[in-house]
Amino acid sequence: MSDQGDTPQTPQDGPDRVPVRKTAPSLIERAAGTFDFRQHLRTPAVPPLPPKPVAAPPAAVPAPAPEPDPAPEPLPEAVVPVSFAPEGAQVFIPAADGVEDNSAVDAAATPLDGIPSRQRFRKAPQPIDRRLLREQCLIEPEGPVSALLEEFRIVKRQLLLTAADSRAGRTARHGERILVCSAHPGEGKTFCAVNLALSIAAEKDNEVLLVDADFAKPSVLSTLGLPGGPGLMDALADPEVMVEECIIPTDIPGLSVLPAGNQTGSDTEYLASARTRAILDRLTAQAPNRIVIFDSPPALAASPASELAMHVGQAVMVVRADVTGEAALRDAVGILSGCADIKLLLNGTRFSPTGRRFGTYYGYKE
Repeated sequence: MSDQGDTPQTPQDGPDRVPVRKTAPSLIERAAGTFDFRQHLRTPAVPPLPPKPVAAPPAAVPAPAPEPDPAPEPLPEAVVPVSFAPEGAQVFIPAADGVEDNSAVDAAATPLDGIPSRQRFRKAPQPIDRRLLREQCLIEPEGPVSALLEEFRIVKRQLLLTAADSRAGRTARHGERILVCSAHPGEGKTFCAVNLALSIAAEKDNEVLLVDADFAKPSVLSTLGLPGGPGLMDALADPEVMVEECIIPTDIPGLSVLPAGNQTGSDTEYLASARTRAILDRLTAQAPNRIVIFDSPPALAASPASELAMHVGQAVMVVRADVTGEAALRDAVGILSGCADIKLLLNGTRFSPTGRRFGTYYGYKE
């Protein structure tokens, strides 16, 4: 039997013959023979981008040489601070040439709507006559503890608490301004105003400005033994007068005085003007810890008290024991209705139903 593995088979004729067809190449095969698909499927190489030109740095301009600071001018040898005060308190500095100058204001202070935030004086504090204080039975700043001192310590504490609440926004505005008034003359309003100022001056966190607002009959300067000068009414009447230039510093730390000024027949009209609000704002804005006490004329004897009551946050109505009548007291309180907080201070009592004897604990004897 011969090997026929490599012999091509040809179709045989017969009944079992199966036709064999020659398969033609497909369309893909014929297209592959005509076109080179591999060439189109290759990823063309992207030529690298040309480098960006680098701009040359600009030529350095030499900076101008800084001008040397001017040498500070030497202070005169006589200018020496009298006392140091915390921020916001007034500082007193004597003038080098011996000439009083009240207009100097700290140049480094930050202005607040044109109001310096800290005030500095360049004249020596005026001495207060201690002998005169003793003769009038007033509080002696360096004296021993007395019944009078203890009584005004209690009086001032409530006033200072109200002032602190006012500054914190918990009560009415301007609680640091206190009006001391009475119904009639001779009931002790100036006595109480001066003692209250002397007592507050001893505080460690507050200073006090005593304003003589009794323009018809001023008595604060004579009570303390201070010289006269321009005051509050001069600042109200003349726009060229700065109110801080009228303040008199004293040798008692924390105490300064603003005189009443020259008398005029239009006291009430000046107090009712818009300038009053601006001037009083200057008094309190220049020293945040300042308490301003106004010695007002009697409410039933002069009209300025009713106008001043509209600019303060507290009013103290002095009532003299066995002298001030109930009808007069009610009338005076009604006149001060511009102030929402009115307190009564009983003056001249000789009997205490509770047995109070202030000062005896410290050795004071009546």
